[in-house]
Amino acid sequence: MVDYHMTGGGATLMQDGRYMEQEEDWDRDLLLDPAWEKQQRKTFTAWCNSHLRKAGTQIENIDEDFRDGLKLMLLLEVISGERLPKPERGKMRVHKINNVNKALDFIASKGVKLVSIGAEEIVDGNTKMTLGMIWTIILRFAIQDISVEETSAKEGLLLWCQRKTAPYKNVNVQNFHISWKDGLAFNALIHRHRPELIEYDKLRKDDPVTNLNNAFEVAEKYLDIPKMLDAEDIVNTARPDEKAIMTYVSSFYHAFSGAQKAETAANRICKVLAVNQENEHLMEDYEKLASDLLEWIHRTIPWLENRQPEKTMNDMQQKLEDFRDYRRVHKPPKVQEKCQLEINFNTLQTKLRLSNRPAFMPSEGKMVSDINNGWQHLEQAEKGYEEWLLNEIRRLERLDHLAEKFRQKASIHESWTEGKEAMLTQKDYETATLAEIKALLRKHEAFESDLAAHQDRVEQIAAIAQELNELDYYDSPSVNARCQKICDQWDVLGSLTHSRRESLEQTEKHLEAIDQLYLEYAKRAAPFNNWMEGAMEDLQDMFIVHTIEEIEGLIAAHEQFKSTLPDADREREAILDIQAEAQKIADYNHIKLASGNPYTSVTPQTINSKWEKVQQLVPKRDGALKGEQDKQQSNERLRLQFANQANAVGPWIQTKMEEVGRIAIEMHGTLEDQMSHLKQYEQSVINYKPNIDKLEQQHQLIQEALIFDNKHTNYTMEHIRVGWEHLLTTVARTINEVENQMLTRDAKGISQEQMHEFRASFNHFGKGGGGGGIGDVDAFLVRLVGRFGIPFHYILHVPTLVHPEIWSPRSPPSCLQAIVCIL
Repeated sequence: MVDYHMTGGGATLMQDGRYMEQEEDWDRDLLLDPAWEKQQRKTFTAWCNSHLRKAGTQIENIDEDFRDGLKLMLLLEVISGERLPKPERGKMRVHKINNVNKALDFIASKGVKLVSIGAEEIVDGNTKMTLGMIWTIILRFAIQDISVEETSAKEGLLLWCQRKTAPYKNVNVQNFHISWKDGLAFNALIHRHRPELIEYDKLRKDDPVTNLNNAFEVAEKYLDIPKMLDAEDIVNTARPDEKAIMTYVSSFYHAFSGAQKAETAANRICKVLAVNQENEHLMEDYEKLASDLLEWIHRTIPWLENRQPEKTMNDMQQKLEDFRDYRRVHKPPKVQEKCQLEINFNTLQTKLRLSNRPAFMPSEGKMVSDINNGWQHLEQAEKGYEEWLLNEIRRLERLDHLAEKFRQKASIHESWTEGKEAMLTQKDYETATLAEIKALLRKHEAFESDLAAHQDRVEQIAAIAQELNELDYYDSPSVNARCQKICDQWDVLGSLTHSRRESLEQTEKHLEAIDQLYLEYAKRAAPFNNWMEGAMEDLQDMFIVHTIEEIEGLIAAHEQFKSTLPDADREREAILDIQAEAQKIADYNHIKLASGNPYTSVTPQTINSKWEKVQQLVPKRDGALKGEQDKQQSNERLRLQFANQANAVGPWIQTKMEEVGRIAIEMHGTLEDQMSHLKQYEQSVINYKPNIDKLEQQHQLIQEALIFDNKHTNYTMEHIRVGWEHLLTTVARTINEVENQMLTRDAKGISQEQMHEFRASFNHFGKGGGGGGIGDVDAFLVRLVGRFGIPFHYILHVPTLVHPEIWSPRSPPSCLQAIVCIL
């Protein structure tokens, strides 16, 4: 918490219960000193206005302008950057007190405890309390946050002043009153930061008024620090007001500390950039190129903005030639430099990003955007300069012409009036366009101006004639006749001028109406024309569909399009009516329109032609979609036919495959009986072949129709063919294996009962013994040794001759045949 206690009209800053600033006894009644009060009023007013001007306002009387609280709240918003509660706009005393209380509450919310300062005193215009409150605000927002080498507020500001002015002779800052009377400290502060603004060596300690005024004027002109003190008041006061001096000096601190921070940041950036020499080189190139380009822009813009006219046509022509030389010679290289600058900047940013370095931030005022802004300013200045040159040349030509006419007086006037009546009576506006009418109006306005300018010359001619009459000129009758002729002709010109203006204005009004209709026509004709072009493109668009749903979707979209045609036809008629209305106005007012609409190339004939084309394409599209629909319906029938047959054939083949497997495992009876059964089974399979052929025919139809998918079945013709061939092969292989067993039986003399026992043992160990592995083979062979008396040394060779893959419940005949052959 920071407390500000009023001490006889001043304020003392407290922090953590300790005084940061101990007031002197002489300061307790400072407002009783008129000189100090005057200094405070001027300084505090200037300080407040330096912030209020950012909001577009200011104060004149510090103890009057804050009474309603409105500008006080605005001041706090500007210096804090925060929004205060909405002020009350009433004029009553209670409204003013409420506004001031809102301001005081905001100050208190910033850790400031206000003692003895109440809203009523501020509203009543109490100067002592008002100045004390402003001093409280200055302390809190301008001085409290100053920190220099672990010192803050007043001590920090004093230490900052001492550090900055230490190298200067005749300057010894020990306080904020006497140390500043001679003005050298103010000049030293400025010279330390901006040496180009102050010639410090030329200042004299015995001339304080000059020193002070010099510092105040430089600060106001170049540093944007308003003049808050009067040199005479400081010099003529034994002890200047400390608060006024502190307030003014704090403005210097804030003005220079920002620049110092920027300089520190620049040094830090330089240290970082030193890590990467290549990037630094690019940055230096960018900075130099940017500086050179900006310097050229800043040097060129004043030249382009110089509008000092020349007196002669030759001098203006030379300026125009210099400008063209700038366009041809000087500017093109700079355009290349600007492009190269942007390329370098982008390259640098890419390198920094790839090396995981922070993005390059050019120096203040040298961003690509700054250069673009400067270039844009240059382009604007260049355009304005060119226009000014041409206008100035035309102006000089007109001046020469007017000067020549003025010198000729009556003779020139008669020459000027020649042909004017014919010009004013012509009806050129009947065939003019709107732009030409406006040009004729401007020309007529120029003529009226010219006519008015000649009024003085006519009066001069009449005055000369009168003078000649008074001097009894010998040829006065002819002079009077000539003068009367000039005056009569002048009246006729005035009447004709008025009539022509009325005709031009009336024609302009009609042409503007026509132009508005043309514009409306163009706004509606363009999108309608685009719609028709899109419609024609869609109606002629090729379509490729593969399903009935797709073609039905296209037909539905086409029907939706056809439903919009009546509205489109009404829009077409409305557009054509606009064109007809424009022609009607022209015919009624005897205006001959130029051919074509200036806003569009879409003519009514174009609209009607394309509309007829749309009308012709619609039935063609209907026919194409209907034909495609018939085709897709035919394709769908083919799919269903194939699917129905395939869904029957596929499961039949699968069932037969399973039956063949069971026959191979579960064979009963003699080998001859088995052979007979297998032959019958083979014949039943062969008899099913016509179904396969029928399916092939249906598949051929599908292929000819270019049908690539069928959602009604999971079977393809390739699957059916493979299954059919596999079934035939399996049946043939099974028959062949039985035949081989019969041959083996006959060759080895094995009885039918032994074959049955071999098969029973094999099936036992192949299915129920252990799953058909090598262990089952061993068990089966041991059974052979014990049951049939086969020599054991034969059996030892069986496992090496019968591969485990042969031992399979799915192929018992082949496995059994192999074992029997070995034995």
